[in-house]
Amino acid sequence: MKSNLITQAGKDQLEEELRFLWRDKRPKVTQAVSEAAALGDRSENAEYKEGKRLLREIDRRIRFLTKRLDIVKVVEYAPEQEGKAFFGAWVELENEEGEVLHCRIVGSDEIDVKKGHITVDSPMARAVIGKRVDDEVLVKTPEGHKVWYINKIQYKPFN
Repeated sequence: MKSNLITQAGKDQLEEELRFLWRDKRPKVTQAVSEAAALGDRSENAEYKEGKRLLREIDRRIRFLTKRLDIVKVVEYAPEQEGKAFFGAWVELENEEGEVLHCRIVGSDEIDVKKGHITVDSPMARAVIGKRVDDEVLVKTPEGHKVWYINKIQYKPFN
């Protein structure tokens, strides 16, 4: 199940991608396709075929972003969230082996493993939501259940 929740930063990023595709990339590709078409026989024209393929991909992404931006719901931070893990929280977890994990609970459009952004729909996020510092969480994984302990919860990135 894919939620429609998103942070303001995530929505801004999707809007920026849509603007870039519509105002910058699509006009350039359209111009390149027009120039390739002017060269003659389109059936043998690799630049024309590749340009049309790229244009279809861009148009598909534009349609997706337009529809997605219509249905996402921005979740704002509220001071009453302090002390508990909710959407948008940065959470530091530690398992029994001493491994430390930093993650942020975000919408499905914002997943970024390198930044530690996990979707609110993930087993880890579902286990952490509503919990406090020092709480124990049980996370269901393909290898079985894993126990994690919450060390920190904050609503700004860890330093």
